[in-house]
Amino acid sequence: MAKQDKRIDLRVTQAELELLDEYCQLTGKNRTDVLREFIRSLKKKMRNARSCSI
Repeated sequence: MAKQDKRIDLRVTQAELELLDEYCQLTGKNRTDVLREFIRSLKKKMRNARSCSI
C-alpha cells in the first residue's frame, strides 16, 4: 500500500511569512523543507520537556 501524505493549510501573519521566507533565503531551503524540519524537531523538544518535568 502506498504511503499517503497529508496536507496542512496554515494561516500566518505577513510578518511570520516574511520571517519564514528570510530564513529560507538564508538557508537555501524551501518553505516545505523548513516546516518539515521544524515538525521533526518537535520529537526532541518533547523528550527534553518530559525529562525536565520529572
